[in-house]
Amino acid sequence: MEPDGDLDTDDLPLRANTNHIRVRHFVLDLTVQLHNKVIAGSIVLFLEPVVEATDGAGVGLGQTDKYMARSPCEVRCMDSTEALVSGESTVDESASMSSYGTKAVPKPETAPVAGPLSVGTSRESTSDDGDFTLVLDCCDLNVLQVEELDVTAVPSMSTLLEEVRDQPPRDRSAAMLQRLVSMPSAHWRRQHQLFSECSGAPGSPEAGPVEFHTDHWSLQVKKKGITSPVDFPRALRVSYETRPVGRSIRWTQDQDKRVCVYTAGSPINNRALFPCQEPPVAMSTWQARVRAPGECVVLMSGDNVALPIKDEETGLLIWDYYVTMPMPASTFTLAVGCWRRAIAEPHTASWFAGVASVSEHTAADGSVCCSHSDYPCRFNQRSAWTQRVVPHRVFAPACLLQKARLGVLALLPQCLAAAHAVLGVHPFPRLDVLIVPEGFSSLGMASPHIIFLSQSVLDAAGAGLGGSVADRSLLGSRLCHELAHSWFGLAIGARDWTEEWISEGFATYLEDVIWARAQQLHPVEMEEQGQLKALLRWRRLSDELQHSQEELQILRPNMEKTGEVSECGSLLVKHALNPEKTFMQVHYLKGYFLLMFLASEVGEREFVHFFRQFVMKYHGQLILSQDFLQMLLNTFPDMVKRGLTLSAIYADWMDRPGIPKWLCERSSVWSQARRVKEVKAEVVKWTLPGQGRKGRGRKRRRCEPKVNYRELTSDGLVLLLELLLEEEMLSSTTLQSLNTTYHLHTQDAEVRHRWCELVVKHGHSLAYQDVQHFLVHDQAMGVYLYGELMVQEKPEQQALARHCLSLVQEEMDQSARKVVEEMVL
Repeated sequence: MEPDGDLDTDDLPLRANTNHIRVRHFVLDLTVQLHNKVIAGSIVLFLEPVVEATDGAGVGLGQTDKYMARSPCEVRCMDSTEALVSGESTVDESASMSSYGTKAVPKPETAPVAGPLSVGTSRESTSDDGDFTLVLDCCDLNVLQVEELDVTAVPSMSTLLEEVRDQPPRDRSAAMLQRLVSMPSAHWRRQHQLFSECSGAPGSPEAGPVEFHTDHWSLQVKKKGITSPVDFPRALRVSYETRPVGRSIRWTQDQDKRVCVYTAGSPINNRALFPCQEPPVAMSTWQARVRAPGECVVLMSGDNVALPIKDEETGLLIWDYYVTMPMPASTFTLAVGCWRRAIAEPHTASWFAGVASVSEHTAADGSVCCSHSDYPCRFNQRSAWTQRVVPHRVFAPACLLQKARLGVLALLPQCLAAAHAVLGVHPFPRLDVLIVPEGFSSLGMASPHIIFLSQSVLDAAGAGLGGSVADRSLLGSRLCHELAHSWFGLAIGARDWTEEWISEGFATYLEDVIWARAQQLHPVEMEEQGQLKALLRWRRLSDELQHSQEELQILRPNMEKTGEVSECGSLLVKHALNPEKTFMQVHYLKGYFLLMFLASEVGEREFVHFFRQFVMKYHGQLILSQDFLQMLLNTFPDMVKRGLTLSAIYADWMDRPGIPKWLCERSSVWSQARRVKEVKAEVVKWTLPGQGRKGRGRKRRRCEPKVNYRELTSDGLVLLLELLLEEEMLSSTTLQSLNTTYHLHTQDAEVRHRWCELVVKHGHSLAYQDVQHFLVHDQAMGVYLYGELMVQEKPEQQALARHCLSLVQEEMDQSARKVVEEMVL
């Protein structure tokens, strides 16, 4: 392969050769060193070659895919001899696991190395001397050693030895590990125990050394004389350490000025945290042991709530997490810091006693026939159907604990119950929410079992339980957006990373549905709130499309090649490294409007119900746009009769830049909505001649009419300020009066952002402190405000921009910092 030939492009290379070999499970053993900003340790990769096979229809499947293609009903009902090999009874050991049918199926081959097998190889996976090369995605890591593990030395593995005892030692080890990765999910506890024990196995010096090489984007591993992935080692331990400037992790200070670290959700995902396979198709399960100083809390993607134990040898605390649902490595999330847990006050429980009434589920009347790979699926647990509010915790730095308690912890049960009412079973058994440091680059990020929230969403939450729910619309909407990702983005993922709208467009659409449900709005109120939000998003999208490259405006940039990969399974993600794209919202907004359009075709109630049908069919799987759209067209055949075909949707919405005709027409309807007209009436009051001027003298004051200003919601204030931004001239006196009337500097971050834009546009120097506060404390939203300060070409504003950058430069997200430095410096 060409090692670094694509470094100058905006495309992100995913180099792992996933068509040849895949990681089925990994075990991390890491130590967090706060003093030198390094995470050191090892990752053990349990591998399975992708061997050509065919399904019943003659379609080619890899060995990995052959096992994944079976339904859980088939996999979990293998005959009892397979269970005996694992040393367990056929009775499910986990009380939470549900039972399945009794259909008998053939037992899989014990040793995948036996028999004539066609293995796909390509130039990218074969070295010059003909040896097979395992390629892992890797960046900004110091790899110290790679070794093959001798799992035959693990006493517990003897239970898997009986059926493979007659094979040569090397084939015996491979066969044992194949048995291990193929265990039915009913025995996942035993399987995880064996994975853990095998991860501590000694190296296998008799098998010969393992060679490795790193370049900018990958770790390449090979063994002399091994020419096929079938013969490649099945268990590798990679010892490594991260770098303080690794792009997948953020070393910074929290709001209490204490050192912390968290995964950044950067475009390169987790490859600077551990060597992995980044293409989405490489879904795996994992276990992780993390050692950290005693004052720290370790939060992570994991089915379990970790209970730390003290490591007597180092004095550090040990935190163990595990995940049983196979997911892409990019979804792994870690946060280590001196976080404090927010505890609800006793009266909170009774205040939310009515939350259960938000949902009207009925429990499952039998097991669900899932289509995903075999794992302990919550959709087949009867108790999960009625669990409206999953166990949840909220963490924050000490200085934000009160706001987190009164805001996030107060609203979260409502939002969880509403999400359950709209979408059904929560895909994950628990949830942590963490308020991350100021340098976090967005308002929120969802991962399995954990949500990161920016402190910017807390600012309107100070009213606590006594305040109106509407006063916390930014927080509520953001919580609902991130919760929606549990279904769309995590339980159902995009098979091609360029189709971001599958995650972000869906979450943006569903945040409105879920938040309206959480507020228990009347249908008329829900419609009016939705019209106002739609207009605001339309204005934002229109502005973005006018100021962005056309190639970044397309929802499906790979078009008909979407989902295609190279022969070995590697691919390029178009535009992923473009810093401009990081701050664009086309996939959020254009995807949201596409879903609104589809809802208008079938009816909103029917459309939301269809979401639940889609989730039932596709949870635990990766999809392309066509999977969703084709199922929708099949469910509502009248759409096709009206000429709405798959190709028509692609042509109008997904494969070209600009704004579809339907959206242009619908925007005029939103502009005439009742709440919008109310805001426009307020704009007139602020733009009347002489408005905002204070008269000098009794006679002048008597001549000026008294103006009564309407109380507006946060969304109403955002629209008011956006419309006032279109005015050529607003006096300093008017701006002062505007701030006094609506207390703009204390509103939520969306309102304050528009207020700061007004201040900058009109050079209202009395409020420059509001701009500085926003740029320092709301870094997730302030990037382009720097540009507005610079474009005015006013020395005082440009000095303010440089001063604010100097205050936050070290803690700023790297992508945001690069964009801002280009503007300011």
